[in-house]
Amino acid sequence: MSKDPFVIAVSEDTLADLRERLARTRWPEEIGNDNWQYGTNLAYLKDLVTYWQTAYDWRQHERAMNTFHHYRATIAGQPIHFIHEPGRGPKPMPLILTHGWPWTFWDFNKVIRPLSDPAAFGGDATDAFDVVVPSLPGFGFSLPLTQTGIAVREVSDRWVALMTEVLGYARFAAQGGDIGALVSTDLGHAYPERLIGVHLNFAVALSRELPPASEYSDEEQGWFAKTQHFFAEERGYAAIQSTKPQTAAYGLTDSPAGLCAWIVEKRRTWSDCGGEVERRFSKDELLTTMTLYWATGSIGSAFRSYYERAHHPWQPAHSRTPVVEAPTGVAVFPEEIIHMPRRWAERYYNLQRWTVMPKGGHFAPMEEPERLVEDVRAFFRPLR
Repeated sequence: MSKDPFVIAVSEDTLADLRERLARTRWPEEIGNDNWQYGTNLAYLKDLVTYWQTAYDWRQHERAMNTFHHYRATIAGQPIHFIHEPGRGPKPMPLILTHGWPWTFWDFNKVIRPLSDPAAFGGDATDAFDVVVPSLPGFGFSLPLTQTGIAVREVSDRWVALMTEVLGYARFAAQGGDIGALVSTDLGHAYPERLIGVHLNFAVALSRELPPASEYSDEEQGWFAKTQHFFAEERGYAAIQSTKPQTAAYGLTDSPAGLCAWIVEKRRTWSDCGGEVERRFSKDELLTTMTLYWATGSIGSAFRSYYERAHHPWQPAHSRTPVVEAPTGVAVFPEEIIHMPRRWAERYYNLQRWTVMPKGGHFAPMEEPERLVEDVRAFFRPLR
C-alpha cells in the first residue's frame, strides 16, 4: 500500500464563489435570541460572515497547513488524507491523532509540533512522537466518500492498515476526542496487540451505555446532571445527522452562512468559553474550519458518519474485560459535553492515568493544547 504526497490548493474560483455567496446571504428574522437559546445568534453570525467575506485570508492558513507533510493513500477503497510528521528524538513513538465533528484534522495544528519535536518547545526529546493526523473518511480531503457503512470499526480497520501497511509501524499509540475518541477506544479494544496505549479526552462507552447517578463520586457531583442536560437539550443536530443527513446536506452545501451557523453554535456551546466563542477561537480559527468544510464540499459526507454509527451499531470484537485492554489514559476537561465517572472508567478501560483538568471543553487540542500535550507525554512516558 503506497502513499502519495499531497498539497492543499483550493482554487481561486472556489474562494471567489464563496465570497459571492456570502454577499448574497438571505437572512432570517430573529426575536428573543440574545443568549443563543434558539440557536446561532443573528448579529454574531452577520459579523462573522462579513469578516469571512471581506477580511479572512484563506491563503495564509493554507500556507501554514502546507508546512506539514501531507499525503493521501487509498485504504480499502477509501481515499485517506493524512499528515505524517516525523519525530525528533532518540526513538519517537508512532502516534495517530483522530479528530471528530465539527472538527477537522487542523484542530490538532497546535499540538503536532510540540508532540513531534518536544525539545523545540521546552520539553524532553525522549518524549518525541511520529505524529500521524488523518482526516476521517468523508471529512476534509479524505474524499470522495466511496461507500456506505463506514462506522467506528471500519475506521479502526483502516487506521491499522494506515499505520502498519502504509507507514510500516508494528505497534503504535492512539489519541482522540469526539468521534476520534470512539475510534481510538475501539483500536484499544479490537487491536490491543497493536496498541502501545490509548489517550482520550472524551471517555464514552462504544455501546452507548450511560452509568447511573450512583456511579459518580462526591468529587464528580454535577457531572451526571451535565451529561443528562446534553442528551436532553443539545442532541438535535445528531438526530438529524443520524437519520436524514442528506436532507440537511443540501442547504449547508449551498449556503456558506448556513454552514457557518450550524458549526459555530457547537463551537460556542461545547467549548469552555463562557458564552463568548472568541474567547477560545479567533475568527480566523473558526473560519478556517468553515472553509475546510466549504471548499471540500464535505459537510454532507461528514454527516454520514453519524448515520453509519446509528445504523451499524458497534459490535464487540471479544467479551473479555476490561473492554479496552490497551493501557488507557483519560484527560477530563470540565466543560466537556459528556462526563463519565472514574468508577465506570476503571471497569471499562485498562486505566493507567486519569487527569481532571482545571479548564477546557470539548475541543481540547484547540482550547488547551499545552495541557493536552503534557498529559499525552506523561501518559505514554512509562509505556516507551
